Amino acid sequence: MTDAPPDPTDPASDLETLVPVWLTVPDVAERLGLRLADVRRLVEDRELLSHRVGERRVVAVPEGFLGDDGPLHALKGTFTVLADGGMSDEEVIRWLHTPDETLPVPGTPLDAIRAGFKTEVRKRAMEEAF
Repeated sequence: MTDAPPDPTDPASDLETLVPVWLTVPDVAERLGLRLADVRRLVEDRELLSHRVGERRVVAVPEGFLGDDGPLHALKGTFTVLADGGMSDEEVIRWLHTPDETLPVPGTPLDAIRAGFKTEVRKRAMEEAF
């Protein structure tokens, strides 16, 4: 194992910087008042998507995927549409965090979902995925 800095051309490294805030599984558990096993189940059930981040490659979830009381309900269907279209979890996370100026609100598809434009985002997801 080398101590070389992350390769900026590595798509996984780029994903880490594209997502503004990552929360580890223990962070999600604490924030939502859940057991670690419950958070892992949310990831297993694809209510949340995770990615390995940082030097230690810990499992983490984009903070934007969470609402006050748990995962954003609108995301699960969007995850499914994009995955059914052949996107990996990493690609789904990237797509949701990539700015798109053609959306009804400025920002990313995730911003649009949070602003209540789930239908528009899913329509885009279907176009993107197929």
